[in-house]
Amino acid sequence: MKTVKAQNTLKELFKVKKPLVGMVHLLPLPGSPGFGDRGLARILERAAQDAKALEAGGIDGLIVENLGDAPYFKANVPPETVSAMAVAVRSVIDEVGVPVGVNVLRNDAKAALAVACACGGKFIRVNVFTDAMMTDQGIIEACAPELLRYRRRLRAEEIKIFADVYVKHAASLVPRPLEEMAADAVHRGMADALIVTGPRTGAKVELEDLVKVKGAVPDTPVLAGSGIDKTNAVETLERCDGAIVGTSLKVDGITTNPVDRRRVTDLVQNVRRVW
Repeated sequence: MKTVKAQNTLKELFKVKKPLVGMVHLLPLPGSPGFGDRGLARILERAAQDAKALEAGGIDGLIVENLGDAPYFKANVPPETVSAMAVAVRSVIDEVGVPVGVNVLRNDAKAALAVACACGGKFIRVNVFTDAMMTDQGIIEACAPELLRYRRRLRAEEIKIFADVYVKHAASLVPRPLEEMAADAVHRGMADALIVTGPRTGAKVELEDLVKVKGAVPDTPVLAGSGIDKTNAVETLERCDGAIVGTSLKVDGITTNPVDRRRVTDLVQNVRRVW
């Protein structure tokens, strides 16, 4: 079956059939409007706490993301952001034994790849990969051609590209079937895995969207990227190959709060009863 290939691809990276990937949402980094008085030390302390809580609760992988840097640059983040991200990612990798990925908001895929390459990251997330999108940062164009060539120049083909299809907080400039967008991201953009989200952070994924994307690219891993919690995880994972989980694992279910290990454990136990 074609779906076996997708499952094996994720299993090679995360060592489980249906991986759960937790979010390490960084506090505002140097140069961003919310950067705090305690400086980088506080950012690293919180990142380490969240990463260890996610791993201890049974999460299979992590993505380090500069969530606190709003409002975001659409691409080409400044050097202080790249430097701080590198320090944070390396510090997280030193704290945990699970694979760690990188996402540089809003869509600096080359920075994410550079950080992952330098620090030992195993994959990156790219929000806008093959379809131009209208966002609160303006129009963001596809980055696949430049990114794939950059990965080749770095000799970093082992770092996987997880690309969003119709990413949250965005609208497609040219509306077209989700299946076509998914197929292009894989066959023309050469993404290693696809992510399907709801319309905003924490919003549930439409199960029908997962079915459409998976049907369009059956031998490519497809992950649900938002709105996953202990009540819907099993139902969602029946339709895809893995999930990225952030908001529901935080204290009181608030995205910007620290990770709540009890919530992590509850989610993982629900999923592992089935897979």
